[in-house]
Amino acid sequence: MPLNADMSPALFLASTAILAVFLGLLVRIDLREKRLPDRYTLPLIVLGLSLIAYARGTLPGGEIWGAIVGYVTFWALGSLFFRLRGQEGLGLGDAKLLAAAGAWLGISALPMVVLLAALGALGFAVITQRGRTDQLAFGPWLAAAFFVLWVLRIDTVW
Repeated sequence: MPLNADMSPALFLASTAILAVFLGLLVRIDLREKRLPDRYTLPLIVLGLSLIAYARGTLPGGEIWGAIVGYVTFWALGSLFFRLRGQEGLGLGDAKLLAAAGAWLGISALPMVVLLAALGALGFAVITQRGRTDQLAFGPWLAAAFFVLWVLRIDTVW
């Protein structure tokens, strides 16, 4: 069953518009400042969980776990990278944005979000000939993958 099949078309369109605004703001800020502020990521998590709960009329278990696993996974990877390299490679804003994706899309969509975002960022880095030391904002790639999967109403392809 598609991810948001239990939503009315009006609710889906309204939520998609809200998601687009939040993600657009996050992309713009991340490209400019290389950060994803809590004032946009945290409400996005709450909005996603609230939306799914409202649409289904029940607590969204898969989405709650998606938010938790999304955050913890990127937090752990970022912490490991920092311990190994002594520099930040994946920030907590990215972890919170992945948590938001989990809250909207559910836990089963997280691997696809990360895969699409990583492939997009890697392709961009290759095309623009970015070096190992060049910073690349990952938030825009996460946001794009998140939005595409939401709009296509796909929760997983595994």
